[in-house]
Order: sequence, then C-alpha cells, then structure tokens
Amino acid sequence: MGTEEVMEKNDHWPLNELKIKGYLSQMSGWEHSGEAIVKTFTFKNFYETISFVNALAFIANQENHHPELAVGYKTCRVSYTTHSIGGLSEKDFVCAAKIDGLLKFKA
Repeated sequence: MGTEEVMEKNDHWPLNELKIKGYLSQMSGWEHSGEAIVKTFTFKNFYETISFVNALAFIANQENHHPELAVGYKTCRVSYTTHSIGGLSEKDFVCAAKIDGLLKFKA
C-alpha cells in the first residue's frame, strides 16, 4: 500500500488531539484553532506576499488540498482543515509543511 493510499484511508476521520499536538510540536508557528491549523506569514512588501500566495497556490493544486487565505499588504494568514471529515487530517499537516518549505531559504 502506497503513502497516498494510507493517507486516503486515514483521512476518513479527524485526527485526535494527541496526534494534532504531536504534529504541531514538529512545526514552527502553526496553531490549532477550532477544526483548523493556522499560521500568519509576514513579508517585506506586497510583491513578496503575492509571490508567496502564487507559490502556495501551485502546491495546493498539486496536492488537491486548498487552504483558506486572508491576504494583506505584508501578510498572508493560511488556514488548513479537511472539510469532508469536519476536522484535521494528515494531509493538512503535509500541506502546511510544504508551505513552510517555501520560506526555508528566505534571506
């Protein structure tokens, strides 16, 4: 059974609080809020913000998992949840980690 098959099988039910805390402990800046995980990213200017949003959109389409975004001049608030199960799935954390990876080498 491949990784995607395991994730798909596990995405039928929301993650429990213990798993959520475990995943969050491995991530910087993400918070558990209701049925979602959220993080606000801050940038130098609007151009950097929109560049980030465009890169995020590419990842979201590749993963077929799309976050809620609140975009400002120098900020972007990202919120992930899995609506189909009414809570958080492993896919939310995978996508959040990939989004964090966009800024790993930011100067």
